[in-house]
Amino acid sequence: MTYYPLVSTEWLTERLDDPSIAVVNAWMPPVTTPDMAPLFEDAHIPGAVFFDVNKVCDTASDLPHMLPAPHVFSSAVRKMGIGDGMTIVVYDDFGYYSSARVWWTFRTMGVENVYVLDGGMPKWKSENLPVETGAATITSPRHFHPRLDERAVANLNDVKQVLKDKSRQVLDARSAARFGGQAPEPRAGLKSGHMPGAFNLPFTELLDEQGTFKTGEALKQAFDKSGIDLSKPITTSCGSGVTAAILTLGLTILGVEDLKLYDGSWAEWGARSDVEIVTD
Repeated sequence: MTYYPLVSTEWLTERLDDPSIAVVNAWMPPVTTPDMAPLFEDAHIPGAVFFDVNKVCDTASDLPHMLPAPHVFSSAVRKMGIGDGMTIVVYDDFGYYSSARVWWTFRTMGVENVYVLDGGMPKWKSENLPVETGAATITSPRHFHPRLDERAVANLNDVKQVLKDKSRQVLDARSAARFGGQAPEPRAGLKSGHMPGAFNLPFTELLDEQGTFKTGEALKQAFDKSGIDLSKPITTSCGSGVTAAILTLGLTILGVEDLKLYDGSWAEWGARSDVEIVTD
């Protein structure tokens, strides 16, 4: 059976009482409002647990929310009550922002049955579906055995190499203005522009007017418009490795398999003096 990484609000509503399903609220404040408080205790899907992207990460890195070591990830999700064999549904308070990053992280740690709630909390609320307030209720820690797929992750040297030898395409999820160098980066100290040879597809181009993922030909056309060749390997990138995962999610929907995500993304590339940066 072909893996499809999205589930609908209807699908989840029918399974809220299923103990084998873990509902995960992905949280990362917008980069423009980094002090924004989490929205989880104000309203969350019943039974959900809270996943803070800025805490479940490599805290020793100078770069924001880098992929944690497997044992660090395992320790964090065990305490959330997530264990081996469970089906995981990740959702986002903003519709699509950090949920895809958390989905990608679980996939990269070896979880196969992990999905994103299409439309996230905005769609859930628009349908007047039930919510809870307050902190998460964790029954008890479970056993979680991570199996890191190193093939899913690209580092700086990987990206330098593929830009040089053209063995992979690099697809950037940032806005056209940031990609082209006309708009400043929201993080201090970063140059504007893009990697030489990179393609641009703002992640918002993958969403419809309702904030849900485009489907079928409409989704494929969004990628085609960027100039990317879906038959060739792709490495996704963005500002800090978060919205790049939305592109990875869309490519997974289309059945593209040879995918990597540049974990450091522009937070790393744009801060360096030993790399080439192109502006339009």
